[in-house]
Amino acid sequence: MNLPTWITISRLFGLPFIVYFLSNPTTNHRWFALIIFLLASLTDWLDGYLARKLNQVTDLGKFLDPLVDKLLVFGPFLMLVELQEIPAWGVFLILARELAIAGWRVNPSQTAIVGANIWGKLKTVTQIGAIALLIPPFPELYYPWGILTFWLAVALTLISGMIYIWPNSSSQIA
Repeated sequence: MNLPTWITISRLFGLPFIVYFLSNPTTNHRWFALIIFLLASLTDWLDGYLARKLNQVTDLGKFLDPLVDKLLVFGPFLMLVELQEIPAWGVFLILARELAIAGWRVNPSQTAIVGANIWGKLKTVTQIGAIALLIPPFPELYYPWGILTFWLAVALTLISGMIYIWPNSSSQIA
């Protein structure tokens, strides 16, 4: 395992703290959760940058990075559902897409691990943005933008899933 892969895995260490702080959402806990979440999210950019810069892009990294991203996103999303700040059905749509794509990727006809395209990256950035706007206290300041960004993330998640599957399905028909 190389440095970028270790950085990818390091994102997981912040997740229990984020979930803990959001399970008891005092003002300070929400700020702590936000700081940890933003730091963990920044490592998503850092590991990709280093992998490309150091020429250490690997199949393991291409597999782990989106998996860890999903865990980092679903922890806070599920806590925000528990706090009744976002609807469960919106998170379900995101989860259903992620499971469908994960199943599609383990298709035996897939010979290589495909990295994220621009739509997948945009989806992840929008999900992270929604969470970053929904975690802080003071909902009167952040919540309207957070919920708008959440629904944009749901839409981009579904669109990116269709884009991922559609070209592949037509090539398998031929």
